[in-house]
Amino acid sequence: MSNKIQFPYHSGYPSVADLRRKAKCRIPKFAFDYLEGGCNEELNLARNENDFDQIYLKPRYLEKTGTIDMSTELFGRTYSAPFGISPVGLQGLMWPNAPEILAKAAGKHKIPYILSTVSTLSIERIAEVSEGSAWFQLYHPTEDALRDDIINRLKAVECPVLVVLVDVPAFGLRYREIKSGLSMPPKMNINNILQAMACPTWGIKTLQHGIPSFATLKPYMEKGLDLAQLGQFMNRTFTGKVTFEKIKAIRDLWPGPLVLKGIATEEDMNDALQIGVDGVIVSNHGGRQLDASESSVSSLIRLANNSAYKGKIKIMLDGGIRSGVDLARAHAVGSDFNFMGRPFMYGVGALGDEGGEHTINMFKAHLYQVMQQVSIDKINRFSERLQSVRI
Repeated sequence: MSNKIQFPYHSGYPSVADLRRKAKCRIPKFAFDYLEGGCNEELNLARNENDFDQIYLKPRYLEKTGTIDMSTELFGRTYSAPFGISPVGLQGLMWPNAPEILAKAAGKHKIPYILSTVSTLSIERIAEVSEGSAWFQLYHPTEDALRDDIINRLKAVECPVLVVLVDVPAFGLRYREIKSGLSMPPKMNINNILQAMACPTWGIKTLQHGIPSFATLKPYMEKGLDLAQLGQFMNRTFTGKVTFEKIKAIRDLWPGPLVLKGIATEEDMNDALQIGVDGVIVSNHGGRQLDASESSVSSLIRLANNSAYKGKIKIMLDGGIRSGVDLARAHAVGSDFNFMGRPFMYGVGALGDEGGEHTINMFKAHLYQVMQQVSIDKINRFSERLQSVRI
């Protein structure tokens, strides 16, 4: 039996934990804390990861298996694997040019990359480097005119999927960011400057690619805004709840697949179905918004196995996935597709331009091995291998 890796990646970093350790050495502490931090005591941040450990799979060693195929159909497109790259704000601050590195890798490997409204590359540039495959996550603006203009830009680049973020009625209370001053927008104090100086590769790359900014939002900003004015702009532009009526208005405007990210309850699922959205991403914003809520995978288990929703809407997962084993567990309990944010940022932080491809291949290799172990050839057969759930 061959031990040859089907999806080659850097052998020095075979796990997310390895990537994280390396990235922590190369990213300034204030930026790494922004990437890693959760809200309040970070209980839900830990819960997101730990609850996966309570999902058990059963192997079938004597069962004959066909050729393994990880491809997954979603909204009329076939992706090479059942996972994509989550939207992450301020990506270019955590690692210079991170959005372009990841979008290129995603396009090459035929998986979705989601650009955040508050990331550091524009809609148009991401569409170009991803060969038109990138999705977009909308922070709903307070002004309808701005919403409409962004949607028109997405139509112009033929964005395949629009994701609307619904779980940020207010920015989470994140103690790490308060201490570092890395709020929205970031403030560079003396400690942050010293931390940046201790990471020379990050500093050189930042000089090469320029100070990161909210590239998608530039057309709507006055020129020459200082940090205080930028903060006021962000508060004016994105403060407020996303309501049933606002999503319904977007449904009327957007002709393609529409996904809501941040859904965690039956009540919101019922509203999503009524509006006619095509999918939801079950998520608690990476443990960054409400410390007293349940883990993302716990919410998924409840919603994905409710007969009222099954087969009527795509139910996807974001939060806490750290290996191909976790991907397998997610599918076993009902996920149609999965997204990961922090692992990919660890990847670019650790390996720079090679980090996107490395992390994609690493997860593919993990998942392939699990499929061999439990003797299945298709992703949708993982439910047959669910042993028990003890959450």
